Amino acid sequence: MTSDSKKSTAKSTVRTRRAVVNQLKQSGAMNSQELAVALGVSAMAIRQHLYALQAEQLVTYSESVRAMGRPVKLWRLTPAADRLFPDGYAELTLGLIESVREAFGEAGLSKLLDLRTAQQLAAYAAEIPAEATLPQRLERLASLRTAEGYMAEVQQLEDGSFLLLENHCPICAAATVCTGFCERELVMFQQVLGCEMERTEHIMAGSRRCAYRVATLPPTPNSES
Repeated sequence: MTSDSKKSTAKSTVRTRRAVVNQLKQSGAMNSQELAVALGVSAMAIRQHLYALQAEQLVTYSESVRAMGRPVKLWRLTPAADRLFPDGYAELTLGLIESVREAFGEAGLSKLLDLRTAQQLAAYAAEIPAEATLPQRLERLASLRTAEGYMAEVQQLEDGSFLLLENHCPICAAATVCTGFCERELVMFQQVLGCEMERTEHIMAGSRRCAYRVATLPPTPNSES
């Protein structure tokens, strides 16, 4: 194998393993066959990548017993894999939070969070048309949040309601020491979308992602009272 061929193979390996990590981050626990189908790679190749990632302590698995056949390995990311995703400048943010808290107290920190929330609301409002339908607003919000590192997506449930999912939290470290970030986030989403929402999964509570369910649909712009 030539030097160029080795380099090309190495790059392909890195891309595929990163794709595996991204898929597990996005979808949660999956078996090798599911990963192979999702990524368009053979199951044998996927298993090789998974074992390599396991050696790096980036993935682990648990066995799922099936009605027939052998147990299936369900692969998931380990906490060590968090370093592969945006951390929102965690160390700097934590230092600033503690500095504000020390200098101005909880009231000062709360005021700062209120200002940040107002700025986010204005930015989202400028990007999400008020006349758009709820699904359109949800998709646009998810796109904006993804650009910020939240790996957001929208899912429609069988009953017609929607879930806004965030598979990564780039400010997780900050939210751990300052719960005000999460408290204001839910309120902000409701104001941006113009509907009631509830948080059904929360990374801070041990879930692998944050999930927000649209509890009620807003009236259409032309509806009569």
